[in-house]
Amino acid sequence: MATTVLIIDDDPSVVKVLRRAFSRRGYRVFSAGDGGSGLRLVSEQPVDLILLDLHLPDTDGLQVLTRLREDGHEEPVLMMSGEGTIETAVKAVHLGAMDFFQKPVAPARMLITAEKALEFSRLCRAHAELTSAGSVSSGEIIGMSAEIEAVRALITRAAPTDGRVLLRGENGTGKELVARAIHAQSRRCGQSFVQVNCAAIPVNLIESELFGHEKGAFTDAHCARRGRFEVADGGTIFLDEIGEMSPEMQAKVLRVLQEGEIERIGGSETISVDVRVIAATNRDLEAMVEAGDFRQDLYYRLNVIPITLPPLRARAKDIGALAQHFLDLACRRNQRQPVALTPDAAIRLGRYRFPGNVRELQNLMERAVILSDAENIDAAAIERLLPAAAEMSRHPVAAYRAGNSDKDLMREAPR
Repeated sequence: MATTVLIIDDDPSVVKVLRRAFSRRGYRVFSAGDGGSGLRLVSEQPVDLILLDLHLPDTDGLQVLTRLREDGHEEPVLMMSGEGTIETAVKAVHLGAMDFFQKPVAPARMLITAEKALEFSRLCRAHAELTSAGSVSSGEIIGMSAEIEAVRALITRAAPTDGRVLLRGENGTGKELVARAIHAQSRRCGQSFVQVNCAAIPVNLIESELFGHEKGAFTDAHCARRGRFEVADGGTIFLDEIGEMSPEMQAKVLRVLQEGEIERIGGSETISVDVRVIAATNRDLEAMVEAGDFRQDLYYRLNVIPITLPPLRARAKDIGALAQHFLDLACRRNQRQPVALTPDAAIRLGRYRFPGNVRELQNLMERAVILSDAENIDAAAIERLLPAAAEMSRHPVAAYRAGNSDKDLMREAPR
């Protein structure tokens, strides 16, 4: 969807010039001749940027800006005036304007400032999302087993420090949840928590993702872009699946850990970053070091505070509480009345090995909620799920090709 610009100005010649300039750049442009019409337009449809005149027929542009902020609108605003003073410009900025232009406005300069304002607004939204996503405490790590209590104790010890943490464990054991808990209890909790899945990013893109690039650094690099390390400055970066990183990228990450500096692709400027690194892997890094597939110096840099997460089968006494927690979540997500897990169902779950660990249990409980109308999930319902789950782990294609009846769906293994 094209970026939308609203021009609030009663001068038709100014509106015409700005409309032409922004439209040629691919923006969708709307206009309003007075403050009241502009406020109504903003309330009726999403707007990405507002160009606001200081003197309007029905009100003052500063009053319009104040009203926008009071109503919760956070769109960047660029003010314009033919008779503005320095005091007026300062007041506009204090009220939330991104910049102040003296008329006649140069469209080229306005476009450059608008692009910067839109990029800054996008980064602020991303920062807010990343910060809120990191708010989780170790109290949300469900379970009372000795194994999980030991993990909680390590989180409590590690979180207040800046020591790097290496999380180890099978897939689905909750490494991301632990990383977020460490960040939430650290002095960096008010800053960004940035997650990078090293296995999910193509090899030819991961350097740009981590360190950013300058405009024109490579094909399709139409504008400069900050990398994940830069976005995480002052906060925490979570490098998930670190064992999948190529040797070349391992060397570049090692430099960041040693020097606290990065360089964007195509750039010559050295950028200092203050980032806490939490890494995670399900691979045997010691064996990879021995085989020459993982740098020994990087391994020792990352492995300052090692935390190993136990597989679910090693903490069977937690399964009942976890299952009920996931049932409650699934009921809320699917707008169902609460469903209870019976004691015999919890016992049956405790005898299953859960190759997919906590993630598999969560999917099982959501499937039980969706496919059952019962008020309780009993052992019989669990029996209808678990044999298929075991079969799926041995023969996934055959299990997927099973029939399409409700009964067959209940026997599908969790994804």
